[in-house]
Amino acid sequence: MKIVILDGFSVTQNDLSWNALQELGAQVIVYERTRPSETIVRCADADAVLTNKVVISAEVMNALPTLRYIGVLATGYNVVDCAAARQHGIVVTNIPAYSTDSVAQLVFAHLLNVTNSVAHYAAERAHWPLSKDFMWMDTPLTELSGKTFAIYGFGNIGTAVARIALAFGMRVLAVSSRPQEALPAGIVKASWNQALCEADVLSLHCPLTPETRAMINADSLKQMKPTAILINTGRGPLVDEQAVAAALRENSLAAYCADVLSTEPPAADNPLLTAPRCYITPHIAWATQEARSRLIQTATANLQAFIAGNPMNVVNR
Repeated sequence: MKIVILDGFSVTQNDLSWNALQELGAQVIVYERTRPSETIVRCADADAVLTNKVVISAEVMNALPTLRYIGVLATGYNVVDCAAARQHGIVVTNIPAYSTDSVAQLVFAHLLNVTNSVAHYAAERAHWPLSKDFMWMDTPLTELSGKTFAIYGFGNIGTAVARIALAFGMRVLAVSSRPQEALPAGIVKASWNQALCEADVLSLHCPLTPETRAMINADSLKQMKPTAILINTGRGPLVDEQAVAAALRENSLAAYCADVLSTEPPAADNPLLTAPRCYITPHIAWATQEARSRLIQTATANLQAFIAGNPMNVVNR
């Protein structure tokens, strides 16, 4: 069996390896990165292809008659044309829930950076020795207890984020399809309009669909408190980036924290790169060593299950 990994470096980052896959006894070829023009050539004669962000389109599948399996090295699988894969009899799998705790952790790293100005005070520590008082402060701090934390999308990550928010003593609203009685204790089911209007913090944890694309736009931002903090660790296109940048410049939004942008890496003219009170991390929420190790373990287990004739985590049945 020939296994090709198209963008392995994004997962291993020089501190992990693909040894577990190689122990399956198959021929494993690992490419650190693959350009679109290289995909078909590199996957020639492959039985299985693993990809994180390299797109496997219908055109690519048409050129790969031996391909029987596509393993997406992520939870989201929009990089694969699943309908085309089904027509070709190709099994497509993903890696569910491997980064739940890591993403939830970054949500609060962003939030605490804003409310406690952690990066600011660490960078400005030279002022402290010059202070006339035992402390030095030039920007206000905010306590989370008692504030309202609204979550759109209440899957694994949204639930983990809610659990942490409750531990901080926050009131938690969930925009979810689940009825109130099916939500964890302490979580209040809310409408989208209620979440927008009442949130001191609004965190997005939903997939990108035609319905959720640009769900944060000029109209929805007008419903939010000017003191609200918006956090996006879901998908960049969930927000209209021009509208968010404008709200920040007009002081109608307190802060925007994002680990994802509409185009990655971002274009130099992305308006959020120069917007005030905009805190951007480079799509790292999923990338703790622990989460990446779980990803490799699950990717290996997925392939083992496929070889054994009992595929799991299939997304194109």
